[in-house]
Amino acid sequence: MYLAATTAAPATLPQALKEQGVPPSPPHTGGLLALIPGTAGLLTVAALGIALLLVLIIKIRLQPFVALLTVSIGVGLAAGLSVTELFGTVQKSDAVSLIETGMGGILGHVAIIIGLGTMLGAILEVSGGAEVLSARLRHLFGERRAPLAMGLTGLIFGIPVFFDVGIFVLAPIVYAAAKRSGKSILLYCMPLLAGLSMTHAFLPPHPGPVAAAGLFKVDLGWVILMGLVCGLPAVLAAWGYAAWIGKRLFVAVPQDMVEAAEEAKAAVTAEKTAAAVPADKSAAGAPAHEEPVALATVLTIIGTPLLLILLATFSSIALAPSPGRSVIEFFGHPFVALTLALLLAYYLLGIRRGWSRTSLERVSTASLKPVGNIILVVGAGGIFGAVLKGSGVATALSDTFHHVGLPVLVLAYLLSLVLRVAQGSATVAIVTTAGIVVPLVEGQGMSQAHLALIIMAISAGSIFASHVNDGGFWMVSKYFGISERDTLKSWTVLESVLSVAGFAVAAVVGVFV
Repeated sequence: MYLAATTAAPATLPQALKEQGVPPSPPHTGGLLALIPGTAGLLTVAALGIALLLVLIIKIRLQPFVALLTVSIGVGLAAGLSVTELFGTVQKSDAVSLIETGMGGILGHVAIIIGLGTMLGAILEVSGGAEVLSARLRHLFGERRAPLAMGLTGLIFGIPVFFDVGIFVLAPIVYAAAKRSGKSILLYCMPLLAGLSMTHAFLPPHPGPVAAAGLFKVDLGWVILMGLVCGLPAVLAAWGYAAWIGKRLFVAVPQDMVEAAEEAKAAVTAEKTAAAVPADKSAAGAPAHEEPVALATVLTIIGTPLLLILLATFSSIALAPSPGRSVIEFFGHPFVALTLALLLAYYLLGIRRGWSRTSLERVSTASLKPVGNIILVVGAGGIFGAVLKGSGVATALSDTFHHVGLPVLVLAYLLSLVLRVAQGSATVAIVTTAGIVVPLVEGQGMSQAHLALIIMAISAGSIFASHVNDGGFWMVSKYFGISERDTLKSWTVLESVLSVAGFAVAAVVGVFV
C-alpha cells in the first residue's frame, strides 16, 4: 500500500530504482546514442521526446493515448532500447516489457480506484448529495468564497487519502459548484487539487514523505511539523494562482460527465414515475417526490473511506504486526474502503430512498462511459514514464548533479525537480533523490529539524511542473474536461507554484534551524 521505510539508504540511484522494483538499465548504445553517446545523448532523447509529445497533442491534435504510446516507443528506440526490452517476447520468458509494466504498474492501482470512485461520485451527484454538500459549503463561506471552501476540502480530505482517490470522490462537489455558478470549473477544481497535491507531497501518511523519513532516519513528528510549516504557505500561494487563472481561463464542466449524470437522473426519474401510483389519476406521469439528502448522510459516506484509509495508514506506522493490524489494513486499503463506501451509498442514497436495483445499476453503468479514455491515457502516461526510466535517463541525471558543489538543501530540491520532470512520478522522485542525498549528510551532525527540512526540499521538487509524462496530469485534464493546452496553463503552473513556494519556505527556515 505504502512504500516501506528502509533502514539503510541506497548509495546510488540504480540501487534506489532497484528497491522500487524498476529493473536496472543496461548501457545502451543504439539509436540516437550512436551519434550523441552518454549522458548528453540520454538527456537529448528525453528532451526531444517530451517536445514531440507536446507538438503531437497540442498542435497536431493527435489523440493523447495514441500520441503517448507512439512517442514512448520512439523514445525507447532512440535511447537504444531493444525490441525485447520494449515489448518482451512472443514466448513466455523472463524478459520484462517496459510497455506492459508501465501500463500495468499505474493501472493496477488507479483503474480500480477510478471505477469505484466514479460510481460513488455518480451516486452522490444523481441523488443530490453533492449539491447538498456544495450548498452547505457555500452557506458557510458565501458564494464569493466557494473556491476557498473547495481548497479547504482538498486540504482536509487529502491528509488520509491518495491524490487520485480524492479527485474521484470529491469531483462531483466541484461539478455542482461550477454548474450552479456558471463560472469556470478551474475556479473550483484548482484550489481542491492544490490541497490534495500539497498533502500528498509534504505530509505523512503519504508514501513519499514516509519513505524519505525512513531513509533519513527522521521522526515522523518532525516531518509532519516541517510539512505544515512549508506546505501551508505553499498551498496559500497556489490558491492565489488558482483564483487568478480561474478568472482568466474559462473551462466549462465536462459535457460527457454532465450527459452521464443527466442520463442517470432521467433513468431514475422515469422508473420512479412509472412505479408511482397516485391517488389522483390526473397526476399520473408526474415525477415522484424525493426527500432531500441529509448532510450527515453525505458526510458519513464520504468520511467512511477517509477514516478507514487513515486508520490503516497510521496502524502500519504505529502498530507492530498483529492480526488486529492486518484487519485494520484490510478494511483501510483503498480498494476495500471505496467498495464499502459505494455499497453504503447504494443503500443510504438509493435503496433506502426508494431506488430500485435497476436504477442503481443504470446510474453506475452510465457513470463509467466517460472513464475509458481516462484509463487509457493515464496508462499511457505510465508507459512513457517507464520508458524514460528504463532508458537510463535517471542515472544520467544522477551523474550530472551529484558533484556540483551546491548546498545540500538546494541540491536536494534541484535533483528531485529534474527527476520529477524527467519521469513524472512524485513518489519516485522523492525516494530516488533521498537515496542519493542521504550519503551526503551522513556524519555531518545535522539536527532532526534540518534533516526534515531537506525532506521538504525534496518533496517540493517532486511536484514541480506536472506535465505529459505524469499520470496526475491526465487525470486532471480528462476528469475535469480541460484541454491539454489549458492544463499546462493551469495545473502545471499550479504545481510549479506549490513547488517553488514550498522550497522557498524550507530554505528560509533552514537558515534558522
